Amino acid sequence: MAPRWRISEWLNTPVPVDLEAQRGHVVAACAFQMLCPGCVAHAIPQMKAVHELFGPQGVVVVGLHTVFEHHEAMTVAALRAFIHEYSIRFPVGVDKPAEDGGPVPQTMAVYRMQGTPTLMLIDRAGQLRWQTFGHVPDLRLGAEIMRLVDEH
Repeated sequence: MAPRWRISEWLNTPVPVDLEAQRGHVVAACAFQMLCPGCVAHAIPQMKAVHELFGPQGVVVVGLHTVFEHHEAMTVAALRAFIHEYSIRFPVGVDKPAEDGGPVPQTMAVYRMQGTPTLMLIDRAGQLRWQTFGHVPDLRLGAEIMRLVDEH
């Protein structure tokens, strides 16, 4: 099963996005940082497109703001402005800081992410089926999502 996310605050949603509550849906989650050039140039626009194209088919898109550097600059207030300026409409969770005060936040550590952007696909049964670090070509991502959507 996909480990639960450790989120301190949710934006763009009236209720927290709980992974167990998403059973029956394919979940596309992207861990990003608002100061990550690859996230801003590729991952965020790609996830916005996934939300628009696959949302009507029941795919749940979630952003995970996973800050492991420049902590003082990437506050929740700055993230709210970023979400507004980039017209992000899907839920975004703020990864909880490390309990030991280290730089790597909790969800990032549990999923053993190498950095941002990290894309994760979780199937209808709640299993982490695909996780990759870095840019994913659009056609590849679409094919991976459709493979999970078409499973019965």
